Amino acid sequence: MQSRSGLSFEEAHQRDNDDPLRSFRDHFYGLENNAIYLDGNSLGLLSREAEAATLQVLEQWKRLGVEGWTEASPPWFTLPETIAAQTAPLVGASPDEVIVTGSTTVNLHQLLATLFDPTNKTRPRILADALAFPSDIFAIESHLRLRGLDPASHLVKIGSRDGFTLHEDDIMAALTPDIQLAVLPAIVYTSGQLLPMQRITAEARQRGILVGWDCSHSIGAVLHRVTHWDVDFAFWCHYKYLNAGPGAVGGLYLNRRHFGKQPGLAGWFSSRKERQFDMTHTLSPADGAGALQIGTPHILSLAPLSGSLSLHHAAGMERLRAKSLALTDFLRRAVAAELSEFDVTIATPLGDDERGGHLALVHGDAAQISRALRVSGVIPDYRPPNIIRLAPVPLYNSFHDCWEAVQRLRSLLEIGKHREITGGSGLVP
Repeated sequence: MQSRSGLSFEEAHQRDNDDPLRSFRDHFYGLENNAIYLDGNSLGLLSREAEAATLQVLEQWKRLGVEGWTEASPPWFTLPETIAAQTAPLVGASPDEVIVTGSTTVNLHQLLATLFDPTNKTRPRILADALAFPSDIFAIESHLRLRGLDPASHLVKIGSRDGFTLHEDDIMAALTPDIQLAVLPAIVYTSGQLLPMQRITAEARQRGILVGWDCSHSIGAVLHRVTHWDVDFAFWCHYKYLNAGPGAVGGLYLNRRHFGKQPGLAGWFSSRKERQFDMTHTLSPADGAGALQIGTPHILSLAPLSGSLSLHHAAGMERLRAKSLALTDFLRRAVAAELSEFDVTIATPLGDDERGGHLALVHGDAAQISRALRVSGVIPDYRPPNIIRLAPVPLYNSFHDCWEAVQRLRSLLEIGKHREITGGSGLVP
């Protein structure tokens, strides 16, 4: 079967046959209606390994009770550090520079509380961007208010020229002498634009600016070398490309030059392990990123991440990135050829070094189209006002998934099926 794009069912089938990662699809549960799932940049699917790891922790809880903190394998007491060591290679960091803890927003609050100096009158401002995920802006604004500063004058946002992407020149121009700290997205969550992290970090560091990256839409999808790039800090979630489950525990990176700083938000698990049970009222912070832990780790949330990471490491980040680029390029070419007559455009930059793990389609009826796609058995993601995000995840999506999704999208546009959809917002987290 030949499509207008020249991409055929046979070609997709052949590319899937040649895919060295094709067997990993069998490790994941599909949806009960066999829908084509292209929303892994919001929530990854459940793997058998994640399920097994969770059941193992439940069994340990059942058998050991409180003794699980020291007698489980691995012990719960040091499970955040154990899993941090497995996560660190995905961002290109040393194990002691990473800790698995909290949530994305809580970790940003912690990093700001630890690194931002509100008394610095020479550099009083924080830099973010106009396309940032809202939670990042909420956290920065609330932090500034807690420090007695006005977000209207102390938060600077980099504008977007097209509403979808950030221009490197605009970012560099915004790194002015009054900026103390910058919080930027590794991938712009709407358009899927991958920012040049290394170049921006180098320029910020040269200008004396602390720079941190929200890697929520990049970890597990692209290669990072945060220590080599001299990034100050980073933070992320694990429920997207790392498939750790809804609301899974988050993670953060702290460059070792910041080790020894008193944690801005201290708690019992900020302690050195060997001193934690001294139960004194004097905190002895852990040596590395572990000092930025606050409360007791969420063991049942950590468990599926451990199982999922085993799959990710077995596949290899280089192979995953190569397949991700191939999938989004295949999808892009199909969309360009099949859907341009329906006023569907692509907001994602085309270059491999500018594209993250998903493709962003733009259409005035994006919300209705997104809901109609769900009815047709394709699960996309909608972001207002006019973006449909399609994320083929290399661990479990195929070239045929991409091909078939575009055919179904074309079919519903041809007959105007989306115009029959009324009510609802099409929004999902």
